[in-house]
Amino acid sequence: MFSFITPDTKQYRANLHSHSTLSDGRLTPEELVKAYREAGYSILAITDHEAPYDHTDLSTPEFLLLTGYEAYIRPSHTCAYDPYKAEVHLNLLAKDPHNVGIVGYDPHFCKYMPQELAQQRPHLGELGPRRYYQAYIQEFIDDAILGGYLVAYNHPCWSMEAEEAVLSYEGCYSVEVFNTGSQCINGYESNMALYDKFLRRGKFLYLHGADDNHNHKPFGDLLCDSFGAWTQVLAKDLTYASVIEALEKGWFYASTGPTITNLTFAGGHVTLDCTPAQRIIAHSSPKKTWNVYNPDGSPLTHAEFDLPEGTPYVYFSVLTADGKAAHTHAFRPEEFRK
Repeated sequence: MFSFITPDTKQYRANLHSHSTLSDGRLTPEELVKAYREAGYSILAITDHEAPYDHTDLSTPEFLLLTGYEAYIRPSHTCAYDPYKAEVHLNLLAKDPHNVGIVGYDPHFCKYMPQELAQQRPHLGELGPRRYYQAYIQEFIDDAILGGYLVAYNHPCWSMEAEEAVLSYEGCYSVEVFNTGSQCINGYESNMALYDKFLRRGKFLYLHGADDNHNHKPFGDLLCDSFGAWTQVLAKDLTYASVIEALEKGWFYASTGPTITNLTFAGGHVTLDCTPAQRIIAHSSPKKTWNVYNPDGSPLTHAEFDLPEGTPYVYFSVLTADGKAAHTHAFRPEEFRK
């Protein structure tokens, strides 16, 4: 038997991708902490553009700050933004809370952090100029990992990269399947179809949700980019080391609403419990799924599945009547057949 989640599992709501006044956000780090703490979150990573700062002095026993930043690579050597060209954005979370190294330092891209400060930061990997092609991007990811960062691929839809390029990168621990900010811009930043393509290539990444909030709209506005998507982190406790361990080992799932309260595997039999949902799905390919729902449309909170021999992987979705969802990462046969 293997239990991914039990009713006793600690779950910490996290926003792993956010921006403050230290780059192009409208709220200070202190204001972000206050807002997310009051909204019921326990973990916040302030990942300003090319601006790694150690915010752990804002942590409390009930609210944890993760150190990190968002790195990006564009076709323009001067970092000029072009809404009609592809680019790469990577979320870098530091395993060491005091790691503020900059990967591939290029002053054109490190435009938000004062240059004097940026030049004092540890510089990791090959220094600029940035070059937008696959081999360089892969080298950048490798350098970030060697430099002590967990690397995630941000908002694949918004980034507009060719699918073959996205699927080629190695070393990312997770892909952002929900992104509130991009959803506010384009209305469709959900990347589960892409996630399934990773799996069919044998790439068992994890998946997460985040806001990518800049807070240019006030709280409560239709296009407010806070509190729309998050990651439920299943850490042993709310310490930096435990949360990083949970992220490295895939002890988390993505959500825009539902909470999964039990997910247990026993020899191919799966039990899942959750907050009220309209439908619960087990996926083993886009063509092969198992659905549990009530024909009368009433909500359900429990589902069981029997996975046949030969099932290559399985992940689960919990969908609500108002369009909210939670997704787990994919589990391999050696996990769900214990």
